[in-house]
Amino acid sequence: MDKAAIAEFLEEMALLKGLMGENEFKIRAYGAAARAMLTTELDPAALAAAGELHKIKGIGKHIEANITAFISSGSSPEMDELHSTVPPGVLEMLRVPGVGPKKARALWTELGISSVSELEYACASNRLADLKGFGDKSQKNIMEGIATLHKFSGRFLLPDAQATAHAMLDHLATEPSVKIAAIAGSTRRSKEIIKDVDLVAASATPEKVMDHFTFGPAVTSVLSKGTTKASVMTAEGMQVDLRVVSERQFPFALHHFTGSKEHNTAMRSRALSMGIKMNEYGLFRGEERIECADEREIFNTLGLGYIPPERRENIGEISEAEGGAEPELVTYKDIRGIFHLHTTASDGVESLETMAKACMDRGWEYMGVAEHSRAAHYAGGLSTEALLRQGEEIDRLNKKLKGFRIFKGVESDILEDGALDYPDDVLAQLDFVIASIHTRFKKEDEARVTRRLIAAAMSPYTTIIGHPTGRLLLSREAYPVNMPQLIEACAANEVIIELNANPQRLDIDWRELAAVRRAGGMISINPDAHRVHGLDHVKYGVTTARKGGVKPGMVLNTMGADKVAAFLADLRARRLAR
Repeated sequence: MDKAAIAEFLEEMALLKGLMGENEFKIRAYGAAARAMLTTELDPAALAAAGELHKIKGIGKHIEANITAFISSGSSPEMDELHSTVPPGVLEMLRVPGVGPKKARALWTELGISSVSELEYACASNRLADLKGFGDKSQKNIMEGIATLHKFSGRFLLPDAQATAHAMLDHLATEPSVKIAAIAGSTRRSKEIIKDVDLVAASATPEKVMDHFTFGPAVTSVLSKGTTKASVMTAEGMQVDLRVVSERQFPFALHHFTGSKEHNTAMRSRALSMGIKMNEYGLFRGEERIECADEREIFNTLGLGYIPPERRENIGEISEAEGGAEPELVTYKDIRGIFHLHTTASDGVESLETMAKACMDRGWEYMGVAEHSRAAHYAGGLSTEALLRQGEEIDRLNKKLKGFRIFKGVESDILEDGALDYPDDVLAQLDFVIASIHTRFKKEDEARVTRRLIAAAMSPYTTIIGHPTGRLLLSREAYPVNMPQLIEACAANEVIIELNANPQRLDIDWRELAAVRRAGGMISINPDAHRVHGLDHVKYGVTTARKGGVKPGMVLNTMGADKVAAFLADLRARRLAR
């Protein structure tokens, strides 16, 4: 067996023991043994066969037993036991610059963080600032380290892809021969995870555009370059593909490179049924080219209303557009206020008044505060007394802030039996309650998680089920939930489902929104903001809702302040009367 492989095994043992908080002397012994293995001139396999590995200086009997087992089987009973205890994501956290075994152990044991994505979310939620051995500076350094780690992961959150796409688009605009350029692909469709960015440009001299594009300031390498298409890699580790066509071809290319493969196949099939050939260069009836000035004319030519980019996934959008019909989808301008934000009272970084004024600056009429509840000790969850004190502060601010209203709420943990985290007499003093699962879900099966969520939905005090699958994109999978059952239960109990707009969540998934529509349910597009700029995540929630075909009327926070106040009061009264 290769000595380097044995040394790597010993180093991993040292890391695992560090994560388990074992004796520092034992941890150092494994590190020393790894170094000895790399420098020895003896044959470890031969020594192991003879039971003489202890002849290598620094290798005692316990370590010898582990190495012998590793040489024969590729592991050891002790390593297997350690791996069964330490979640794989905790080891993954060690790849983040600034996170060593001691810090990773503290994050895991003190905050329950067991993946890089959970760590990123905790930093964004300001949960490391008060953790012993960390602080604001450590939190900032870890966030920077995570960004570096993500750089080469090959998959990106929507905001990161949009930022790269707009930067490259701005660069293209500085080339005089570019007549028009646009973002296409999954970025334009607002998919939650993006693999690469697609751009389309129109120019009479594509060679100039190719040169300009491939020598852009953000480009670190050119993957391919032709006369009309090129692919580059940016400093962020993202692939960007550009296709250049003529102005005449541009609308068709933009449509083609925006739609999913399934959408484009369905559109071509529809065109063929009308005797029309369709591709990225145009619409053709025989040899005749059908001119279209923009995408709307393409859809109209095929007997359809305009299909917004977000919907182009072959999810029923074509049949919905029959006869020129155009969907009335929710827009950012429809949002009148927001629910679900955190302040310094729990794990936010801004005061209640600061968040209120930031909402006012965005033209909203109200906000609903939902701090973490008392069971969420890791996130500064509020005791009953602290929650009621915040209610008094809200009363004072509502008198002070003219033309704006703060609704009293809480993000209550859903306990193991599905109960909420405060007694009914406390919940009765709130305007709304968001019920969320935060803990004890990793070992629960679908039936148990679903029962837990439905039990919470049946409480007359639950207004909204928060981030219903608990997913953290690019790391933590959704916990197992029977979404059809949950959606039906929420609709039957008049419970609203959250569309958590944090781009790490975007939960409920857009693919489930058709079922919410069919059930007659409602959603609330919530930013889950922990600081002022987190309020702007609402826009990602809106585009996700649009992908799911959501109309303004099924979104709670498209109501004005007075209407939503009456709605919440009537909803509580109806549910208590059952």
